[in-house]
Amino acid sequence: MRKILCSYFVVINVLLFCSSRLIAVEVSDPVINDTIDYNQTVLCFELPDFNLELVQSSHTVAGLHPISEPEFDFTPGELLAKRNKPGFYHLGDINFRVKMEGANEWTSFSSAASRKSVTTLEPKSEHQLAVSDLSEILENSPVQVLRYWENHDGHLALRFEIKNTSSKAVEIGALGIPLIFNNNHDRKTLDEAHAENVFYDPYIGMDAGYLQVIRLKGSGPVLLVVPYGETPFEAWNPLLDDPTRRGITFEGFHEWMPLTLAYAENEWKEATPWNTPSSKILKPGKSVSYGVQFVITDAIKNIEPALIENDRPVAFGVPGYVVPQDVNADLFVKYSQKVRSMQVEPEGALDLKKLETTENGWVKYAVAAKTWGRARLTITYKDGLTQTINYKVIKPEEQVVADNGNFLMTKQWFDDEEDLFDRGPSVITYDYEEQKQVTEDSRAWICGLSDEGGAGAWLNAIMKQLIQPDKKEVAMLEDFVQKTIWGGIQYNEGHEKYGVRKSMFYYESDSMPAGTYSKDVNYNTWAAWDKKHAETVERSYNYPHVAAAHWVMYRLARNYEGLVSQQTWDWYLLNAYKTSMAMMELAPYYAQFGQMEGSVFVHILDDLKAEGLWEYARKLEGMMKRRADHWASLNYPFGSEMPWDSTGQEEVYMWSRYFGYGEKAETTLKAILAYMPTIPHWAYNGNARRYWDFLYGGKLSRVERQIHHYGSALNAIPVLYEYKEHPDDLYLLRVGYGGLMGSISNITEDGFAPAAFHSFPSTLKNDAISGDYGTGYYGYAVNTSTYLMRDDEFGWLAFGGNVTEDGDVVKVALTTAAKSRVYVAPLKMWLSLDAGKFEAFSYNRSTGKVILELDEVNDYTPNAYLRIKSFEEEAATSSVAGLEKNERGQYVISLKNEVVKVEVN
Repeated sequence: MRKILCSYFVVINVLLFCSSRLIAVEVSDPVINDTIDYNQTVLCFELPDFNLELVQSSHTVAGLHPISEPEFDFTPGELLAKRNKPGFYHLGDINFRVKMEGANEWTSFSSAASRKSVTTLEPKSEHQLAVSDLSEILENSPVQVLRYWENHDGHLALRFEIKNTSSKAVEIGALGIPLIFNNNHDRKTLDEAHAENVFYDPYIGMDAGYLQVIRLKGSGPVLLVVPYGETPFEAWNPLLDDPTRRGITFEGFHEWMPLTLAYAENEWKEATPWNTPSSKILKPGKSVSYGVQFVITDAIKNIEPALIENDRPVAFGVPGYVVPQDVNADLFVKYSQKVRSMQVEPEGALDLKKLETTENGWVKYAVAAKTWGRARLTITYKDGLTQTINYKVIKPEEQVVADNGNFLMTKQWFDDEEDLFDRGPSVITYDYEEQKQVTEDSRAWICGLSDEGGAGAWLNAIMKQLIQPDKKEVAMLEDFVQKTIWGGIQYNEGHEKYGVRKSMFYYESDSMPAGTYSKDVNYNTWAAWDKKHAETVERSYNYPHVAAAHWVMYRLARNYEGLVSQQTWDWYLLNAYKTSMAMMELAPYYAQFGQMEGSVFVHILDDLKAEGLWEYARKLEGMMKRRADHWASLNYPFGSEMPWDSTGQEEVYMWSRYFGYGEKAETTLKAILAYMPTIPHWAYNGNARRYWDFLYGGKLSRVERQIHHYGSALNAIPVLYEYKEHPDDLYLLRVGYGGLMGSISNITEDGFAPAAFHSFPSTLKNDAISGDYGTGYYGYAVNTSTYLMRDDEFGWLAFGGNVTEDGDVVKVALTTAAKSRVYVAPLKMWLSLDAGKFEAFSYNRSTGKVILELDEVNDYTPNAYLRIKSFEEEAATSSVAGLEKNERGQYVISLKNEVVKVEVN
């Protein structure tokens, strides 16, 4: 390590890692008191992993550069000139609340509240880089705070030593370490943002907790922030008082909190926290230290190995942390210390049983989910470290889907024949807090049956039928398609035929009867569209919802008997096709971007081909090829209505794969993995980053990290497709399946599906309205599957089923709701049913044979229709004993009043 005093104006040529970005900012006003003087000398330190730059006056970070890429900065150093005033947080700040013995109220202190110079102290050992006393900026504090930047075994560390300098005991009720990294990509191009900015995801797991910081492009060095000393990750708190404007391009900053009791008693008192709130009592003259250290690894998939190398407890669950009650789940734990105890809260919510230990020291536990709802597992190790893993226990998937369908088709079914906006019959947005349908909202689309926020309810209901068709529900939804979509949401005549309007609801008080609009709704907003605006068709994102509705009806009409009656299968398929084409013709601007649910166009094209409708297939393929060509010409084609988005990657990936743009598919996958982690916490595992859609599709409207918003399931589509291409990559399966199950994790016991779950520790609950949930349910419906794979370390694993072994035969009983898709990883074999259900399957690892067990016949499923696809580069030929493919490429299997077994060779 070396320390250098370097002025940006004098020695830039000598110290190349001290970036000149700070002096590139024009400053018209002279530096005033109580600001960070970014023009002064900067302290520079070279460590094995980082080049660290500290502002001399504040000892906060001006730059944090990985040695492997010294031009890159993990922190927003480029914005220092704009963020040098009091109130703006920087890496190196601290927040805390204290209460003197005998006092009733907490008092808050923050080093960010003042930017007066700190008192510099002389380091007392070689491993101390910079030491400062914060007393000057923490006026009237009963505790003294010393800040240490240290080199701990080659790793950069930040430590705060807090000493009670008063004559009474002091209780520290809250302590936060702001972790300020460069996640603000305001006014940047997509190329700039992917090169210069980061996303970060927390594992709020107490002593085992960590923060992973990843560049938007998904490659390059990954920063891990881990505890330094006894600094549990008790909560992840948004720094809402930072003046930086939060919005589409900036989610906001957060702080790592090892103590939270003062918040739990006040701002968070209505919420159930992830971890038990704690505080620390300091006797007069006593001290305590809290800190974090910074670790570098070279790739996302090496996060867990890096944690193990740095002696941190690591855990991962199969199939994840959203566990249905009929699934035999596993938990693997690895740490240098043995487990001393395990505690489950609520008591009995989970049952755990210790099984074997793997060759490399992973301890396996069987996990049985018992009590519906959130459950916390606390593992205490022999050295006293604690690790928490938050689970979500749900009903068996079949029951979750059935309950959701019932809720939609009863409480959300709208059939008001007097409705002035012709919205019935339909499935409409619902407010679970108020227990009523949302028929008015200042955002026209929410109650207007279009946009994601208004189409979400009916899209949810229709996609449910793809998984679990119900004759009564299908009949109601066919009425909706024929009476409300066709000729209503979607024009059925004129020059805009097949166009999809922006909303059925609108605000036009001067042309509507008195009493149409409630005085309790604020219609004085841009989102309260008038009729003319509501009837426009240029928003491409509305088209996939309608195309999906037609496509599902085609599937039901074509593959089942007696479910669909009002139109023929080909009418629905051609309407799906024409809706797809209309998107490009009537909404060309936004169609240049990847669409949420855009993979439905791939399914429509596949079915056009299967039906021999080649003229239509060629036209659709040609139109989609032009879009894919455009994406291939861009480095990061991930825009939308927003400057950056996480919704179009699904379609960009799928068409890139389809047309052979492998490099663009790989770029897209890396970008997805940058914002979609696997973390031992149900809320964050597979949770694709979304943070502004509560503004457009929620009731509690704010910029906030959304827990399993529709991005989770949509992004799981490309991740799980990529897994099928690379069946040894367990990381992909864990991420993708986490996103898939996340999409149904927030459904309530009685079947209500909310837009998403709120992550702020003051809330930690579902949003109140259904909003744009249906887009995510689309992702679940087209992607729910069962996976069987064998890992060299962990053995046979099943995701979406329960696995058993009998000699060479491995059997999986399916637990998904659809029970219609199976992937056998050792064979790279994909088996799917267009109708019918798999009860179970077995794989003989010696012979390679697969035996399928199909559910018995029912009134509208006399036959099962099986498709087989190989993901081998040179596709192996598979066949079903005694059966030939029909003209659509399906094996037709006659079902009986008992389980039917089919052999695949």
